[in-house]
Amino acid sequence: MQTLTAKQQYNFNKLQKRIRRGVGKAIEDFNMIEDGDKVMVCLSGGKDSYTMLDILLCLQKRAPINFDIIAVNLDQKQPGFPEHVLPEYLTELGVNFKIVNEDTYSIVKEKVPEGKTTCALCSRLRRGILYRTAEELEVTKIALGHHRDDILETLFLNMFYGGKLKGMPPKLISDNKQHIVIRPLAYCREKDIETYSNIKEFPIIPCNLCGSQDNLQRQVIKEMLQSWDKQYPGRLETMFNAVQNVTLSHLADPSLYNFTGLVSNQMNEFNGEGDIAFDSEPLVPTPIDESLYGDDNQPEASEHIPVQIVNLS
Repeated sequence: MQTLTAKQQYNFNKLQKRIRRGVGKAIEDFNMIEDGDKVMVCLSGGKDSYTMLDILLCLQKRAPINFDIIAVNLDQKQPGFPEHVLPEYLTELGVNFKIVNEDTYSIVKEKVPEGKTTCALCSRLRRGILYRTAEELEVTKIALGHHRDDILETLFLNMFYGGKLKGMPPKLISDNKQHIVIRPLAYCREKDIETYSNIKEFPIIPCNLCGSQDNLQRQVIKEMLQSWDKQYPGRLETMFNAVQNVTLSHLADPSLYNFTGLVSNQMNEFNGEGDIAFDSEPLVPTPIDESLYGDDNQPEASEHIPVQIVNLS
């Protein structure tokens, strides 16, 4: 970790508190971790997964319940991959870990034409291997390092390129119904994680297979959101609020809302505000959760929310 001045240390403590608070609230809101869980923390070697592991280890020490952590890294045999970095780091931390060796790099390079993005195939291969590893290790939860910005990027990717209103949920069950996947950083901002990672000086391992590709659709969306964040501070927070405040009656999916059953002059099960929803000008946004994005001097989640497992004060 960097050597900090008194002022820098003060600011770092506030940053750490904000990230812990976000993780604690996400775990509480979605019941991500329960007593007796064995959590497989997927460690890629990037800033997000390092931060997730760091915060979960802190939580593990302070939580009033017991749960185990095992860090898992998938070595995809990319050329130049520094195989020693993660084992040395995790051994120094005293963390239980497993390195899974699978040459997915060769498969992706063979199957994907030169110049095409490799993300889709790489993700499918990686997901299958991680699920298989979770079965072997008999874990109860699989923790991924996706954060708030990843969730928003996925939402816009699906809208712009897939024609779907679908994001990245903080908690889900796998397609085969055998695994619970959690995203403890769901409430955390990428810029906070990046600052935290830089100060902690995590041994970052770059992804030479996909992270360096130009013109990825996700990169285009990321740049758009970052531009909005600079030009309109608070916009990303408001957009994330929207993901958590859905009014099905004011969208247009008849499979989710019974539009055909609406009858005038009768009582209907109506989840919405009728046509008065469009009368307000300007729109009044849902208040931003100040405990996640506002005053860093606020108490942490365990001090003002009936948190089941988090005590980070």
